[in-house]
Amino acid sequence: MVEDIWRALALVLIIEGLLPALTPLAWREAMSRLINSDPRTIRLVGIGSVVIGAIVFQIVTG
Repeated sequence: MVEDIWRALALVLIIEGLLPALTPLAWREAMSRLINSDPRTIRLVGIGSVVIGAIVFQIVTG
């Protein structure tokens, strides 16, 4: 179980690192837009990501 959590964290770090590694200018632009965004919008995007991630996780793990 603990190993699975570490694997999941490693995958998150790999996926999160792909965009700035491959397209640093696009990543910088996205982050500058995020900084200027309304906190409510950021929260809604975060909640949406959690919900979508949970749904995908349930589908994949059966």
